[in-house]
Amino acid sequence: MDRLKACIRNIPDFPKPGIQFKDITPLVKNPDVLRFAVRELTGPFRNSGLTAVAGMEARGFIFGSLAAWELGIGFVPLRKPGKLPYDVQRISYDLEYGSATLEMHVDALGRGDRVLLVDDLIATGGTAAASCRLIEQAGAGIAGCAFVVELDELRGRERLANRKVHTLVHY
Repeated sequence: MDRLKACIRNIPDFPKPGIQFKDITPLVKNPDVLRFAVRELTGPFRNSGLTAVAGMEARGFIFGSLAAWELGIGFVPLRKPGKLPYDVQRISYDLEYGSATLEMHVDALGRGDRVLLVDDLIATGGTAAASCRLIEQAGAGIAGCAFVVELDELRGRERLANRKVHTLVHY
């Protein structure tokens, strides 16, 4: 995974002082590295009976839609409030400093669906855990969660207890 790590740059003090932002822009710019990342993200889930991939706004859309294409299944966007044009179900959750809400079309998933949740990065795991709950509220099951980057010291994986978690690069 050194190939991927070489394409992730560190931006100090973004979006605020003390944060070391992991910028995946150079990774998605390089078609060979991007293709490698998507294949590695999806590899452990190829024979899991998946019916959909879900990704959170916004960078989860990049990797999630490519993962869905790679697996030959559909993609479900999980969006911020007011962005989806049809009837939605929503979940609100607490963040380190405040709260957030995600929405999904009411007919995006249902009973019997097996979903792979994909995002670029897992930090504290709050958004990923809320995304799993939103998907499960629709009656679908989580087959696993896949991330390009994991910030190990923030222990976000623990908030996804009892779920298969696959990460490519650890910091």
